Amino acid sequence: MLTLGGVRMSQFSRSWWGQRFIAAMENLTDSGRLSRGRAYARGNKVKSFTIEDGRVFAQVRGSVNPYFGVYKEPLYMITLEFQPISAAQWSTAIARIASKASLISRLMLKEMPDTIEEVFKPLNLNLLPASGKDFKATCSCPDWGNPCKHIAGVYYLVAAELDQNPFLLFQLRGLSQDDLMRELAKSPLGQALSAELQLQNQAPQPVESYYAPLQTISADCCGNLRDFWQSPKRLPETLEPLPQVPVSGIAIKTQGDFPAFWTRDNSFIAAMETLYQQVKAKGQL
Repeated sequence: MLTLGGVRMSQFSRSWWGQRFIAAMENLTDSGRLSRGRAYARGNKVKSFTIEDGRVFAQVRGSVNPYFGVYKEPLYMITLEFQPISAAQWSTAIARIASKASLISRLMLKEMPDTIEEVFKPLNLNLLPASGKDFKATCSCPDWGNPCKHIAGVYYLVAAELDQNPFLLFQLRGLSQDDLMRELAKSPLGQALSAELQLQNQAPQPVESYYAPLQTISADCCGNLRDFWQSPKRLPETLEPLPQVPVSGIAIKTQGDFPAFWTRDNSFIAAMETLYQQVKAKGQL
C-alpha cells in the first residue's frame, strides 16, 4: 500500500513515464477541469491518498459555498480503478519482454524502458490509459461531470507517485512488481542477469590487510645495485584488458532514475553516466 508522502507540487512529475501518464489523462479530459484539478493538488486539498490492490483511494476536501448552502467544508471520497490486463495477456506480454535484452535488463534493474509500450501494441493492449474504457473514476461530490476537479487532482498525485515507483503502471494493470520480477527471472536472459545481480549483492569479505605483507630482504642477496633495481625478467609491454562486466553500473542503476536522495529534475542514471564518461575521458589523457 502506498500513501501520500513528500510530493513536490511545483512539478507533479519529473520522469518520462509520469509525464506520459499525465499526457494520457489530459487527452481524455477537459482542459478546464484539469486546471482546477492541478490547483486542488497543489493546494493541499487531498487529505489522504493510497494505492492498494491496483486501485487508488483518496479523500479530498471540498469548498465552502454558502450560495449552494454549503457552510462546512465537505470531504469527498474518490476511487480510481484501472482495467486489469488478464493473466493470459500478461503471460504473452512478459514472454515478449523476456526475449529482448534491452527491455528485461532495464526492468530487472528497476528502470522503465521508454519503448515498453511497443511490447503491448501487437497484442492490442496498452499499459498507459488510452481511452475511458481503461479506467473508471468515481467521486462522492455532487458534480455531474467526470472527471470532476477532485478526480482530476488525484490524477496528478498518481503521476507523482509514478516518479517514485514506475512499476505502479504494472500494478494498476493487475501485475505486482514481485510477480513481474519472478516471471522475468525464469527466462534464460533473466536467469543470467539474476546470477550477475547476486554476485554484485554479495556481502564484502573481511581481510587481514589491504596492503601486501612486508618482507625483509638481506642486502647480501644481490651482487650489485643494477641486479637489485633491475630484474632480469622484463615487464610485459602490453597488458591484458580487464574482463567486461556483463551489466555495467549495477550499483547505480538499482537506485532507479529518481531515488529518494536525488532532488534534481534530471535523471540520476543519466547524470551518473555523464560523470563516468568525463572521468573515463580524463583518465585517458
